[in-house]
Amino acid sequence: MERLMADCRRFESDSNCQLTIIGPQADVVAAAAQHAAASHGHEDTPELREQIRSMLEPESAYVAGERVPEPFPT
Repeated sequence: MERLMADCRRFESDSNCQLTIIGPQADVVAAAAQHAAASHGHEDTPELREQIRSMLEPESAYVAGERVPEPFPT
């Protein structure tokens, strides 16, 4: 089973969030949606979960430490 990553360090944010979630796609999407709602003020909707799915990276893309953030896609 492929493991994927949602990495808040990837995108610019007001809170400079450092959370990285790695695991099976369904678990990562669910955890990332809960995190986005609780920590970033997003509403947990099917659209948010689809956006999260589209931004997942393979686990092999993980790099420890700082990551240069990019603008959040619109």
